[in-house]
Amino acid sequence: MPTSSNARRATPRSRMTAAERREQLLEIARTLFAERGFDGTSVEEVAARAEVSKPVVYEHFGGKEGLYAVVVDREVTVLLTQMRRALTSGTSRELLEQAALSLFDYIEAQPDGFRILVRDSPMGSQGASFQSIIGDTATRVEGILVDQFKRRGLDPKMAPMYAQMLVGMVGTTGQWWLSVGRKPAKQVVTAHIVNLAWNGLAGLEKKPVLQHKD
Repeated sequence: MPTSSNARRATPRSRMTAAERREQLLEIARTLFAERGFDGTSVEEVAARAEVSKPVVYEHFGGKEGLYAVVVDREVTVLLTQMRRALTSGTSRELLEQAALSLFDYIEAQPDGFRILVRDSPMGSQGASFQSIIGDTATRVEGILVDQFKRRGLDPKMAPMYAQMLVGMVGTTGQWWLSVGRKPAKQVVTAHIVNLAWNGLAGLEKKPVLQHKD
């Protein structure tokens, strides 16, 4: 009968490929960055959780900054892809609803990713930040606002500024929504954001609902 040590030797631990190790390190880092932020996360802890030495992390990413940049860039890609898909068709208000709701969809599905994006990027980081996402998304929303400004006789040159205001409002509300346990439902929060953005305080609807139907 083989001893326990013989049994362990008989079933050696499989060795990860370089690609598998990279994915493992990214998942561990993603969790730590979400929990503790950039400053609170160390290469030592990433390596310890992966049960590898620090040089392995440096070999794959060059350091903590490189690891952070890859994690953030992945989240940026996921969010922007989701938002682009959401802006399909409909009235201007429905497109606005789609853009806002898609951000809440992302927050709900990827809370750790959102926590990483809304944290301050480290000094000198080359990775994308939530501010760059705000800028990219605002550019897309800008087209919606330009159309509405022209229809209402407003200066379309002001649309970029209003787009920044609108998308910033959604992002900030998203942080609050996540911190309070994602209540009320994302559809309710989105309806109220659009209510404020579309109607202004002077024209708020008493019980706003989303007009776009999936």
